[in-house]
Amino acid sequence: MPNKALHWMAIPLRSTATSELSVLQEEEDMEFAKFEPVSIRNHAELNERWVQDRIAEDPSILGLGDVVLKDRERNQPKAGRLDILLQDAETNRRYEVEIQLGATDESHIIRTIEYWDIERKRYPQYEHTAVIVAEDITSRFLNVINLFNGTIPLIAIQMRALQSSGKIGLVFTTVVDLLSLGMVDEDEEVQEPTDRAYWESRGSKKTVAMADQLLAVAKQHDASLELKYNKFYIGLARNGEPRNFMIFRPKKEFTRFEVRLKNTTETQERLDTAGLDVMDYDTRWGYYRIRLQPGDVDKHKTILAEIIAEAYTASGQK
Repeated sequence: MPNKALHWMAIPLRSTATSELSVLQEEEDMEFAKFEPVSIRNHAELNERWVQDRIAEDPSILGLGDVVLKDRERNQPKAGRLDILLQDAETNRRYEVEIQLGATDESHIIRTIEYWDIERKRYPQYEHTAVIVAEDITSRFLNVINLFNGTIPLIAIQMRALQSSGKIGLVFTTVVDLLSLGMVDEDEEVQEPTDRAYWESRGSKKTVAMADQLLAVAKQHDASLELKYNKFYIGLARNGEPRNFMIFRPKKEFTRFEVRLKNTTETQERLDTAGLDVMDYDTRWGYYRIRLQPGDVDKHKTILAEIIAEAYTASGQK
């Protein structure tokens, strides 16, 4: 920075509160330090590059979890440069981050969504989330952002710069988070109930019978589990309540077996090594989708028993 007397101080705070209190510990006493708000946009020395540098040094200050810097000032075909690209250290989620000094506006929102759309089309193997960071997210544009959220994975973060004793800190407050999608279980009451005959007609008796075989494996962990026939899938239930750590979608020639597990390289390799026909991973709901032909349940009984046990345990059904 041009002025060596001005120091950067991280304030790792993520809250939906409208005000923040910061304390400094000096030796054994706790002293209250009054922080003065600073406008980065109007500051003589601070600028957007400075903010980018701080985020690049420690991406966790945004409050997005364990994320790492993937790129910055990333060229977008015929669309300028994406400020910052972050990636979750544990999953395949990426965050397209656009920074706005001062108040957010229409062009900022459009640019953020445009960069998100370009990245998700170029790299569809990742989940992508658009992130708007601005010093001031006005109520007008907060409403606009909320309208997009749900159809576009979008996070809005308000950024505040605070100054005390020649030191500058940044506070990032998430004002619009990702819309939390309801799980399959939560939608049971609107699922039109069906019966076994419906699925044997839609699929076949052989493919529906595979659901019986896998239910028998699950009943080793909970004898009260039973099949629950819904219009779009066959789920599991205990005493009438959904317990969908695995579901089934019987077809004419095969059954699509969906088991809720965390998407990891280790799990994928285990499934592939065992010879299971893994169709894909449903990142929206958290299911591995596996194609099972008649006879496959017996053929792959060991690995199927293992992943069913893992899904049951992970679901906290005990």
